[in-house]
Amino acid sequence: MDTLTAARAQMEVSLAFHMIFAALGIGMPLLMMLAEGLWLRTRQPHYRDLARKWGKATALTFAIGAVSGTALSFELGLLWPRFMAFAGELIGPAFALEGYVFFIEAIFLGLYLYGWERLSPLAHWLTSIPIALSGMLSGVMVVAANAWMQNPVGFELIDGQPANINPLAAFLSPAWFQMALHSTLSCYIATGFAVAGVYAMGMLRGRRDAYHRSALTLSLALATVTALLQPISGDLSARHVAEYQPAKLAAMEAHFETSANAPLIIGGIPDAETGEVHYAIEIPNGLSLLIGRSSGTVVTGLNDIPANERPNVLLTHLAFQIMVASGFALIGLGLWFWLVRWRYPALDRPWLLRALVIGSPLGFLALETGWIVSEVGRQPWVIYEVMYTSAGVTPDPAVPLTFFGFSLLYVVLGITLAILLRALATGAPQQPANPQDQEVRHAA
Repeated sequence: MDTLTAARAQMEVSLAFHMIFAALGIGMPLLMMLAEGLWLRTRQPHYRDLARKWGKATALTFAIGAVSGTALSFELGLLWPRFMAFAGELIGPAFALEGYVFFIEAIFLGLYLYGWERLSPLAHWLTSIPIALSGMLSGVMVVAANAWMQNPVGFELIDGQPANINPLAAFLSPAWFQMALHSTLSCYIATGFAVAGVYAMGMLRGRRDAYHRSALTLSLALATVTALLQPISGDLSARHVAEYQPAKLAAMEAHFETSANAPLIIGGIPDAETGEVHYAIEIPNGLSLLIGRSSGTVVTGLNDIPANERPNVLLTHLAFQIMVASGFALIGLGLWFWLVRWRYPALDRPWLLRALVIGSPLGFLALETGWIVSEVGRQPWVIYEVMYTSAGVTPDPAVPLTFFGFSLLYVVLGITLAILLRALATGAPQQPANPQDQEVRHAA
């Protein structure tokens, strides 16, 4: 394994693992906040039980995500010193602000976890709001750095070096808004359906209490709303990519020839050598209509991209198709749930519960494949049309050794999180018959 391949593989493994922790760290605080808010409104004890349980899960994902994120920050300097030397001053403010947001979240998470019996109910719930906001903003700040790599702005290139740098460059990229929106919605979708799968499994095992029904309803409320919004965000993203990164769009859609009346290709296996897509379904004029709202819109094909600047078409296209298919499958699953809940409030429909369990990983599958589209579709650039990936990597030949070391770290972190979350899955706490005993149980 050469240095460039090992460095890219290490970042791929690290980001693939960290994205799971990060997504849960964005989605779980919002569910926690909503559950406690419902307890304040209804005083039904199972909502408080859910908030306490989800608060513990938030703390676990926060801790694991902190470790994996720290490892990633070291990797940026160790593996990509030339890239960081060029871009550090431009993307550094985004990472610095993410650090501030991280500490705000840590402070309020401590208040939340240890304030159940020390703060008034309203004050305690108010501490959950900064946790949910800072969790979301943490992701938005990191995405700002990546958005700048996709569409670099805010500097001048003089003699191969950045000059006249705008300190807000990372936040001026035209890619930032649509990437932040798309990734944030993806985190809520992935978390919502994953949580729903856990409680659907509990209901299949006979736990049909209000605790499980409410958890299922609340998690799918978040998941379904965000899943329905995601196609709008996806449309914004696709149109942005068509304008600023035509090579990526061509690879996503396996569009080989520049043309008007471009068809939309569903499925299929592209052959970069022949420029053909096998086993695909074509919707005439579909791509032109989506990109330009007109069948006459000209869509750039890979034939107009220099051969050495084309992304991996097969990987980008397949990842894009999986992402889109997963997203629409989750929309259908969410709408099915609400139809069943309207007709059968007890939610005692085994087929639906089984489908929720089977479909629960699809949100994370869409999240991971979406990241592949974003990053593989940008290649061979680490900074789009400014620096090749091969120019940003370290020359140190020992990178293959660190690849295995960091991969082991993430495997250990993933297993640890799975074990700890499994230990939290104890079902609904037993409710005392006397309401006064309820407060005694919580105080204990």
